[in-house]
Amino acid sequence: MTASVFDSLIFGGLFTDDTVAAQFEDREQIRSMLRVEAALAIAEARVGLIPGEAAQHIDSVARTLDPDPSSLSAATTRDGVPVTALIDSLREAVGDSAADFVHWGATSQDIMDTSLVLRMREVTAILDQRLAGLVDTLLTLARRHAGTPMLGRTRSQGAVPTSFGLKAAGWAAPLQRHRTRLAELKPRVLAVQLGGAAGTRSVLGEHGMRVLDELARELTLACPVLPWHSHRDGMAELAGWLSLVTGSLAKLGQDIILLTQTGISEVRVGGGGSSTMPRKNNPVGAELLVALGRHNAVLLGEMHQAMIHDHERDGAAWNSEWLSLPQMAVSAGTAIARARVLIDGLTVDTQRMSDNLQALNGLACAEAALFALARHMPRREARQLVNTAVERTGADGGHLLDRLAALTDADVDWEALKHPSNQITTAITMLEQFLDPGAADS
Repeated sequence: MTASVFDSLIFGGLFTDDTVAAQFEDREQIRSMLRVEAALAIAEARVGLIPGEAAQHIDSVARTLDPDPSSLSAATTRDGVPVTALIDSLREAVGDSAADFVHWGATSQDIMDTSLVLRMREVTAILDQRLAGLVDTLLTLARRHAGTPMLGRTRSQGAVPTSFGLKAAGWAAPLQRHRTRLAELKPRVLAVQLGGAAGTRSVLGEHGMRVLDELARELTLACPVLPWHSHRDGMAELAGWLSLVTGSLAKLGQDIILLTQTGISEVRVGGGGSSTMPRKNNPVGAELLVALGRHNAVLLGEMHQAMIHDHERDGAAWNSEWLSLPQMAVSAGTAIARARVLIDGLTVDTQRMSDNLQALNGLACAEAALFALARHMPRREARQLVNTAVERTGADGGHLLDRLAALTDADVDWEALKHPSNQITTAITMLEQFLDPGAADS
């Protein structure tokens, strides 16, 4: 039995992304903590703080040591962190006098925080690559349907014609911005942590800053002057980015759910069946995007709570971060992967889009008609005229523009206005500029 859908044999395939989740498995955390310990020894040897031979021996042993995660359980339950037991295991494996130089001048949080950063570097690289692929897929969809008219909907009501290509580009745009945000936040977030017992690096003495520089160089991480172990804005910023990604994908999912609704049916997805209704094709993938977006939005609040960190170390705030951040990362990985599958399997029913527009009997053209008339009469008078035509169309049927043609002799090309493609020219222009921003400058 499991308390988490992410670890469930039944639900795991739906909610979990194995590639991202692998970065939070016990053995991977142990491996990355040992990597930090090895890098610390190498860094300290470079500045002459510990013997070079000892550092090389620690590095060699740390690279091959593979303790059973269960061997760290009892000590973690007692101490609240697995580092103490892991260090004991490393020292025993190193043996001889070199064991005295293991974990020199560091504290448990230094090792765990830097280990987390190493793993989040892998996670963000995976997510960024996936976002790039998803954006390309969405832009291909946008190009294909640049001139496909559909009914735009505001506050769940039919509004004016738009382009399905523009809608698809709208799904892609925030994902592009998220990739930019990720590149901007990496130097702030993917940074080494080394502060010692209370953030002073006192044991390292005059070598402290040089050790920090060398440790950052060894691990290819940013090197902050001040320790950040009790200032969790970096982790909160990263969590915020994860929530932004899943939130944007949830919006995509929500749109697709609504477009598949009975009575609209403008797109079809490869979905799940019902246990009792054979006709059903439920938008499972789209629903999952919405659920994951909401889940990460909730967990983001806990990550912000974890910023309230007492003095130089706060176990409770730290624990809150452990509960939240891995789930947020896995949720983002799952959401991006599911969104790609969803879009790849999307069937766009252009005829249905056209039919839904035509079913409004021209009411979607009301705004265009108002501004066309406003070129020939005061806008207030034009609005009254359009309102009258709307009321008669709603009561007796017919086409709104035919009603207007009978109500006024204004020189308006009503037949041209009837064609939705003539009302999405600006949408197509915007889309073309978005798809090829350099073309506007040439």
